[in-house]
Amino acid sequence: MTTVQINEQTRKAEIEAIRQVVSTVERAQNNERPDEFVSLFRADAIWTTGHGKRLFGREAISAFTRQVLPGGMRDTSVTFDIEHVLFIRPDVVAVKVRQVYQTPDGQDVGTPMFVMAKEDGQWRLTACQNTSVLNDE
Repeated sequence: MTTVQINEQTRKAEIEAIRQVVSTVERAQNNERPDEFVSLFRADAIWTTGHGKRLFGREAISAFTRQVLPGGMRDTSVTFDIEHVLFIRPDVVAVKVRQVYQTPDGQDVGTPMFVMAKEDGQWRLTACQNTSVLNDE
């Protein structure tokens, strides 16, 4: 097994760029901006929603997002915090995120996994799975 080695300065810069993508996901959801959200994905991306709906390709992700996002954040906000970044290769990462929705009924916690690939200098969401957390311990 080969371990990916990148220098510390490059690693910090890449993690900051990855953090900006995750921040954009948060902002797009909180402000109900489907175009901003969908623009983060590769054309052939895979997205599995928190309820298990499997979406293949940016067009399917866009169609679903346009159905659920407008109005979906009414009386709700979400925060995303990166818990771990695993560099699989210098241009491919797995990002574990802690997602917390504040709803009128309380908190709803999720734990998305974002696999991202760097293309043309930009990190893109490539294969993502959202998972609800039953007990937040």
